[in-house]
Amino acid sequence: MINSVRNTVQAIANKNNYGYISPQDFNLYAQQAQMDLFEDYFYQYNSWINKQNQRVSGTGYADIVKSLVEVIDSFSITKGLIKQGNNMFNLPADYYYINKINYYPNFVDSGFTTAAGVANRLTDSAAQFSTSGVVKIGQIITNTTSTSDYAGFSAFIVSIDSNTQLTLSTNIFPIGGAGGDTYSTYNTTGIVEVERVNQNKIFYLNNSPLTAPTTGFPAYVLGGATSGIVGATTDSAQGQLGNTVTVYPTTISIAGSVITDYVRYPLPPKWTYQTVGGTSGSPEFDSSQADFQDFELPLSDEPGIIAKICQYVGIEIREADVYQFGKQEIVEDNQIQI
Repeated sequence: MINSVRNTVQAIANKNNYGYISPQDFNLYAQQAQMDLFEDYFYQYNSWINKQNQRVSGTGYADIVKSLVEVIDSFSITKGLIKQGNNMFNLPADYYYINKINYYPNFVDSGFTTAAGVANRLTDSAAQFSTSGVVKIGQIITNTTSTSDYAGFSAFIVSIDSNTQLTLSTNIFPIGGAGGDTYSTYNTTGIVEVERVNQNKIFYLNNSPLTAPTTGFPAYVLGGATSGIVGATTDSAQGQLGNTVTVYPTTISIAGSVITDYVRYPLPPKWTYQTVGGTSGSPEFDSSQADFQDFELPLSDEPGIIAKICQYVGIEIREADVYQFGKQEIVEDNQIQI
């Protein structure tokens, strides 16, 4: 879709042959346009829920809420939270909205991979998967290595191949890596949802034995978004902790025991190309580049993406007609939705 969008934008902007948009500028505008439309899904969802409650929405093909939910759910991810401190866990860097956080109380096993990664496989030469009797099909395994590209990724055990190898439902370890990623295994029974509470409320909850969170009724607070790393002495260490959750009671501290369902941000789109005709030649679309990324929104959003990008392009090339075209398209689209 991204090449079609760029060709259309170029055609609209190329009035009097001075509306060329560089690939770098297009990618910036494309990312912003996708983010605008992505966030608009949540506002539309809220609006249509209100209409549904007022009995002014339709059913079947006219069930707009269902269509919106399908798009939002396509960005839903389940991932284990990486342990930052005793009962503090890092939220995923790409999270937009937390659906829920679950606590898995029934710890089974842990270890680390000892062989080159193979897709959907876990190899641990020190394990006793077959003979131990505690590792079973259907249990969940989480990569708990904070420095891994697969940190927090979770999968279910599909089969126990041997004492040292498991087949998983999806890949959660680096393929071709030398091993060394840690993991934890949990039963999928007895899962407890962790309730979110405000920072000013957790103090009072913890101060009373009647209201203090327990492993049966745990709670968490958000924090750490702007706090520096305590005790950092070097420039490289004086960064930000990032968004974190602190889970109570403090006994919930085992790596891999806290797993979240969340909605992630869409990946930044990137129109990739190769230059044809030497250094002064024109860029030609090339989707085989390693960093190519198409839009993640549905194809039905293509007109909206084009309209959004045209607004940015109109400002760049100082063409009011292009800007007004994009603005008018968005206004008309909003009127149709109403």
